[in-house]
Order: sequence, then C-alpha cells, then structure tokens
Amino acid sequence: MSANRSCTPSEALLVERIARLEQRKAAIAAEQSEAILAFARAHAKSQTAGGTVDPEALERSIAAQVGLACRVSPTEGRRRVRTARDLHAGHTRIRALFAAGQLSEYKTSVIAAATAHLSPGERAQVDRELAEQRVETLGVRRIHDLTRTLAAQVAPEKFTARCRAARSGRRVSVRPSADGMADLTAHLPVEEAVACYAALAAAVNEIAVQPEPVTRGRGQIMADTLVERLTGQATARDVAVEIQVLVPVEALVDPRSPLPAQIPGHGPVPVDLLTNSTGRTIWRRLVTRDGIIIGGDSRSRRFTGQLAALIRARDGHRCREPYCDAPIRHIDHIHRWSELGRTEFDNGRGLCAFHNHVRETAGWRAEVTSGTVRTTTPTGAHYHSELRAENSSGIGEKSSPGAA
Repeated sequence: MSANRSCTPSEALLVERIARLEQRKAAIAAEQSEAILAFARAHAKSQTAGGTVDPEALERSIAAQVGLACRVSPTEGRRRVRTARDLHAGHTRIRALFAAGQLSEYKTSVIAAATAHLSPGERAQVDRELAEQRVETLGVRRIHDLTRTLAAQVAPEKFTARCRAARSGRRVSVRPSADGMADLTAHLPVEEAVACYAALAAAVNEIAVQPEPVTRGRGQIMADTLVERLTGQATARDVAVEIQVLVPVEALVDPRSPLPAQIPGHGPVPVDLLTNSTGRTIWRRLVTRDGIIIGGDSRSRRFTGQLAALIRARDGHRCREPYCDAPIRHIDHIHRWSELGRTEFDNGRGLCAFHNHVRETAGWRAEVTSGTVRTTTPTGAHYHSELRAENSSGIGEKSSPGAA
C-alpha cells in the first residue's frame, strides 16, 4: 500500500503539471493562429494570381476552410482568421504573451474583438497600456472591460459611432437547451434591456403582496410574466402553438416504445409534456424510420412547401455542413440544378446562408457518396455529412484528399 502511495504524484506536482499544460495549450493555440494567418495569405495570393476575385467570396472561402480544419463553425473560423490578422496589426505585446503561453486563446480573442475597429496605430496604443497593466494576471471580465475602456479613450469618435450603429442590430433569438427547454434572448440597447428586466422584477413584488400563497420562485414568476405579456394570454400555459414532431414509426407500432418524439432543431421531448397545455396545439407528424424521414419528389426549380419542410425537419433545422449549427436559410441542390440535378428529397440539403454562398466559390464541390454528402474544399480536403435526421451520428468526418 505504501509503495503505491510513493508512486502517486504529489498534489503539488499535479498542480504544477496542470499549470504547464495550460501554458503549453496557449502556446499551441498561438502557433495555430500563426498557421491560420499564413494559410489565409497564401490562399488569397493563389486565388488572386489568376485575376480579380470578389473579396467577400474569398474571405468566405478562407473562413469556411479554416472552420472545417479546426472542426468549428464558419463563424468561428472567420473569427480566428480575423484575430490572427489583427494580432499582427498593432498587438505586438499581446501576441508575445500569447506565444509564450502567458495569455490564453480566449483572453487573446477578447482583446482582439474589443479592438477590431481600431487602426493598427490605435491598436498599438491599447496594446502598450494592456502590457503595462499586466493583462496576463487579470480575469476575462476585467480584460474585456479594460480593453473596451482603453479603446474608447484612444478613439472616442469610433466608440460613439459603434454604439450608435450597434442599435440597428437589436434582435430576438431562440436557442434550444436541455430537457425540453429553450433560451429566448433579446439583444437590446442597455437602457431598454434594464427597463424590461425592471418591469419583470416589479411583477414579482406585485404577486408577493397578494393574499394567495406564492408557489413559484422569483425566476419562474418573471419567466411566466414574460410569456404572458408577449403573447397576450392570461397565463403562460395558454399559448397556442403549432408543433412539428418527428414520430418514430416504432412508437406507432408499439405504444410502450421508449423512443421519444423529436422537435426538429430542439431535440427530444416527452409527448405528455407537450400535450399538457390549455392552449390550442396543432400537431404535424412526420414519420421516421431509424432517424430517416421518408420524403417526396418535386419538379419545381426551388424547394418549397412540404418538400422544403421535410428537408428542414430531416436536417434538424440546422445547417448540414460539418461543425456548423447555424439555422437553415436555404435548401441547396447537392447535385446542382444547372447540372441537371433534380429538385427532390434525396438531392436537397439545408444550409445556412454562409455555406450556400461559399459553395459557389471556385474550388468548392458537393456530391452524394454512399448515403453521405461529401464536401470538397479548394485544397482537396474532403468532409462528410450523413443524409439522416439530426439525432443520428456520423457528421463531420474528414478524410484526406482522394481518400473517399
């Protein structure tokens, strides 16, 4: 027993190892950032050598390839490309801390994002101030606030213009969460957001002074009040909805089947929870077998109506390209219409706007091979995505050029 204890690293050594690995991880991320910048420059040079190229299309192609190589979304790929670029345009000290493993990839990206609107000279001023204040010892939130403050001081006119322009980006979005829940997010001007939150908080006080016993928590009351005021219903459970549900054929054959229903884009939900409502619920069933929806055919040029709905449901309302989970905006012909591809279920796939546009860039191809869609990038790399429902596996596999 004592011999085993002597072979076990001490707690101090384990903590030291964790620290070394964290430093090494940051240094590797910095090395990857350098490689991303080198690829972006090399690809831009090779694509422009033959003549004029649309800059936006070129940037999309670079971002998409970086995203696939890093197994992340194209949005994240674009962010990494821009971070790598900006680090070489004024952030000399931050880049050095990053390369030395003293500053994590996330903290470095926070700094790059907060100074993206600055010129290289202005960025260098912020870079110097951050180094003097030992930015590597600060937490993420303090780094974010400090960098934004310094950027506002260095370029106050740009800061004011950004704040004004940001108001045009106000929006509301919904993201699926675990256990049959979802997150509804409103991106608002700060004074409006605070006013909305204060109004919901006031509803808690109104209920607290009523004679009836309070059976809900503060958060529950605020959430219910939000639903009631947005929908105009008397209570949150009265909302009328249309639910598109994927029902496994096994569950139709055997009522005791444990297979849950699937709400496309939001995951599995127990049926009894969906039906426990006083509101008007419209059900639209799409029968599946082994996760695959049986679809129809269409002779029209565009994917519309029920055919488009079937494809969106099969793809879980998320972009079908590997590592991308953006909402579907377009239904793409895998075998192009211009190349006599048919507008039918097996030849359609849901894509976000980014990936639908990037596919039209020179060097990008898509084709169906053995039940999967194979995407080929301009460098010859292959990425595969199965033509199956979202809850199946096998999305995002990569093979070397010519391997598939």
